[in-house]
Amino acid sequence: MRLTPWPRWFWRMVKRRTPDTLFGRSLMIIVLPIAIMQIGVTWAFFDAHWQTVNSRLTEGLAGDVAMAVQAYDEDPTPRGEEKLRNRFRSADLSIEFREGAALPRGKRPSLFVAVDRSLQTALDERLDAPFWFDTVRFPNYVDVWVQVRGGVLRIIAPKDRVFATQGHIFILWLTVATVLLTTVSLLFIRNQVRAIERLADAAEAFGKGADVPFRPHGAREVRRAAQAFLAMKTRIHRYVDQRTALLASVSHDLRTPLTRLKLELALAQPTKRTAAMKGDLAEMEHMIDEYLDFARGEGGEAVETIDLRRLIIEVSEGAVRAGARVRVEAEQGLSATVRPNALKRALANLVMNAAVHGEHVEVAAHATAAGGVEILIDDDGPGIPNERFEEAFAPFGRLDEARNQNTKGVGLGLAIARDVARGHGGEVTLSRSPLGGLRAAVRLPG
Repeated sequence: MRLTPWPRWFWRMVKRRTPDTLFGRSLMIIVLPIAIMQIGVTWAFFDAHWQTVNSRLTEGLAGDVAMAVQAYDEDPTPRGEEKLRNRFRSADLSIEFREGAALPRGKRPSLFVAVDRSLQTALDERLDAPFWFDTVRFPNYVDVWVQVRGGVLRIIAPKDRVFATQGHIFILWLTVATVLLTTVSLLFIRNQVRAIERLADAAEAFGKGADVPFRPHGAREVRRAAQAFLAMKTRIHRYVDQRTALLASVSHDLRTPLTRLKLELALAQPTKRTAAMKGDLAEMEHMIDEYLDFARGEGGEAVETIDLRRLIIEVSEGAVRAGARVRVEAEQGLSATVRPNALKRALANLVMNAAVHGEHVEVAAHATAAGGVEILIDDDGPGIPNERFEEAFAPFGRLDEARNQNTKGVGLGLAIARDVARGHGGEVTLSRSPLGGLRAAVRLPG
């Protein structure tokens, strides 16, 4: 059955109003039924008991008021008034005749509207004369005025003649029980949610390359999820170690014949051909280093808080020594908690990539509003078409249309940079540079 637009709009509004945290939703699931139950019990109490008792009390008071008015009408003399006072003194009624007085106008608002309504109904049924009453002016008394011949008969009665005071005690105990149950629910829910939060923090830290101590605790389902996370963490570590060991072995095995070839070329007679062969060997050695860097990934390096400006200047000086013109703009005292060698390798790849394709390179770093840092590397080279930005990050991908094999590298620079940034919980993106070439933006969380 399709929902009409109104229910669909209504449920969207409810969804927006619903807490989005597990703690808030759990609290709502537990506390909301308790609150509804308490409201229902209170409503039933007032409707079935308290209001009934109040109605009977007000009817009794209205009967006494009617009898007092009737007795005064029968003998309106001062002597009759004195008899009237003595007669109703045992009923806790204080009666006073005010000659020439008129009924007051208006009423003070009352918190217990049901009491006023009940007293109004009872007096309407028992009295034919105009009347006025006030249940608010005196904390412990009810003030009733009735129009009689020659003035007003004022009757003051204790409030317990019209109001069941035991209802306040019931409401008090109900409130105390609600607060107690809510407090217990808060403590219980908080304890359960804390276990999930710790699991989330451990997973986030692992995603950033940090290895924080974590022990499963909490409910059985949460412990199962934590144990699955630890098992996954172990498998990932084992996979990374195996990959690194494999590439390291391949690199070592390849370096041995390369070293022999370099030695033989060093002993050979220098010619144009041997020079070309030495260049090929140097390129092969550089490729092996890139393969190993890519395979090493995190490399088990510890996380440290470093001076980011100093690291950027150090990387830029390497590019300057390679012949590039680099300008650095970094905030003083800018720091980041990172794996220094991994981040240095990533920034070196980006800066050298900009230096290869452009004549001018600018490196800027600043803190972000979210508490992290952003590093921008701009160049004035030819750039990359917008639709090929993501393609540039593919491992072993090279956007050189001529596929010039004399270009140094195997297309792993951007892939390594993004892998390092994501290993820190950040990202590397590409865009058009204000200098006209390519901009690489490295964003790291705080």
